[in-house]
Amino acid sequence: MSYSFKIAWRYFFSKSQQTVINRINAFAFVMVVVATGALFVVLSAFDGLKDFGLSFTESFDPDYEIVPEQGKYLRLSPDDLAALRLFPEVLAAAPEIEEKVFLTYEDKNQVAYLKAVDSTYSAVVPIEKSVALGQWISFDRPEVLLGFGIASSLSVGVFDYNSFLYLTVPKKKVNALLNQSPFIAKPAMVTGLYQINEELDKKYVFSNLAFGQALLQVESDQYTSLAIKAAPEVNEALLLEKIRPLFAMPIRLVSRANQNAALHKMLNAEHLAVYFIFTLVMLIALFNVIGALIMMILDKAPQLKILLAMGATPQGIHHIFFTLGMLICGLGGAIGMVLGILIVGAQSLNPFIFVPGTSLAYPVVFEFKNVLLVLVTLLVLGTISTAWATRGLQKKVRGYAIS
Repeated sequence: MSYSFKIAWRYFFSKSQQTVINRINAFAFVMVVVATGALFVVLSAFDGLKDFGLSFTESFDPDYEIVPEQGKYLRLSPDDLAALRLFPEVLAAAPEIEEKVFLTYEDKNQVAYLKAVDSTYSAVVPIEKSVALGQWISFDRPEVLLGFGIASSLSVGVFDYNSFLYLTVPKKKVNALLNQSPFIAKPAMVTGLYQINEELDKKYVFSNLAFGQALLQVESDQYTSLAIKAAPEVNEALLLEKIRPLFAMPIRLVSRANQNAALHKMLNAEHLAVYFIFTLVMLIALFNVIGALIMMILDKAPQLKILLAMGATPQGIHHIFFTLGMLICGLGGAIGMVLGILIVGAQSLNPFIFVPGTSLAYPVVFEFKNVLLVLVTLLVLGTISTAWATRGLQKKVRGYAIS
């Protein structure tokens, strides 16, 4: 252990004869502790909110979707669909048809998206768990499942045998006959209401696949997409190569993240903004370290002359104060990180902070990457701050030696 580290370690724990310098040093150390802990806690809380928000879409979106590269519909024969479901990478596969429809219930109207699925859909997406009222649709009758938002707008009830919900779409082919309607409408029974989030509750209507194909006038082997539940850690590129020969047309494999690309980009941008904001807080805290080091250099000036007389070099004295600054950052950061981890752990195991106005515990997630990110940020900024505070010190020390 060099004399520079020994002296820096002694300076770190020793007190100056001037009370103001002791207070400046203590304040700088506390600020590093608080800034480090705050950055870690905020990043953990944002990850918790991110996971909480994505949990709503992940309960609705499949792992992957197979969609046509061009056009609206893809074709897949029953034999090829059965072959697709036998792939070890595919745990479940469900064809679906999605189309915008016009809803009519008594004297109220609304536009929504019809999602027509078959009986295997719930094995891909656990939509049945989101049914809050009534029950999931059957697959032998014209039944639909609505979101609470749509049901509220239309004032629809569950199992209302007096009034049916009508779904209307434009006809694909209209004969040039007088008084022939260009639209096709079919009635359906509302069997249940689902609740996921406000946006989805106002957007989708679920029906069985046969009802959707009859309404939209598409053939039995035509689908807008196939929802896939994939095996854990499946390779997306390899999966695409395996399933591509089953289709006569070019297809794309869309992951869950790409299905909500805008949402993920927004969350990543917000995460970056939060990181930079609290990094600025840490930078402000490190200005106190700069001030503390400058005051320490001035306070220890008489001792520096003694060290020079004892054989210390200007470079060695510079190392003393550089090491002292890194000790303040390092030990302060370590204590702050421990406090941050304790706060996050306590909130995860025994919540004490709740979302205002609710009994919902504020979500936090401990991730090792946040520990590394905070420590690397502190190390980089601490090194720059300490180097800036001790700049020109060797020149001053040489001046002490000459005098």
